This record gives sequence, structure tokens and C-alpha cells, in this order.
Amino acid sequence: MTFRRQQLGKRGEDIAKEAVTEMGYEMVARNYRCPLGEVDLIARDGDTLVFIEIKTRRGKGLAGAKEAVGPRKRRQLSKVALYYMKKEGFLGQKARFDVVAVGLEGGRARLEVIKDAFELAL
Repeated sequence: MTFRRQQLGKRGEDIAKEAVTEMGYEMVARNYRCPLGEVDLIARDGDTLVFIEIKTRRGKGLAGAKEAVGPRKRRQLSKVALYYMKKEGFLGQKARFDVVAVGLEGGRARLEVIKDAFELAL
């Protein structure tokens, strides 16, 4: 990944983290990595553990960002979530997957939080 893409992704993550925090989510982890992959954010929304994938696009609007979480990525995120929940003792906990789409155009950010974006996929 190029440095420019890394910077774009980090900016999108910062924007998304701030937005979901303002919505009342409590941050648990950022850029959680395990042998099965990575998830951008893990948070709590009330009594629900939320695994958040952030997709940032420049100049394409939000549609391109939302469509970037396809079946393969959903399976990978599901495996990471199950690994985390087992390792941390949260297997009985309610959980869901959210996607935050961030579109950066002309120095302005547009954001959409898609709660319960997809089901556990294995």
C-alpha cells in the first residue's frame, strides 16, 4: 500500500472514530490485528459489541466506499470477530458489524454509518 493510500485510510479512520464516538459508541480497540486478519475499530454500543469496517474514498462519493465490503471481506471480518470474542471471553455477547463509509471530496468529508451492515459470514 502506498504512503498516500495509508494517509487517506488513517484520515478516514480518524473521521469515522470521531463520528461513532459522538453517536455514543465506546471505543474498545483500534486496528485490532490477529492471525486471521484485522478490523478497523471495535466498540460498544450499549450492550452490543460492534466490529466496524471503515472504507474511505476520495472523489467517488459514498457509494464506492459502501460497495467495497464484499463477500470475501465479510468472511474475513467474521473470522476476526469470532477470534476476538473467543480470546476475550465474549462468545455470549451480542455483536454486530457496522460499516462506515467516508467520502472525501474537495477537502470536505461525507460520512454514512451503516449499522448492522451484514450478518456473520463464514
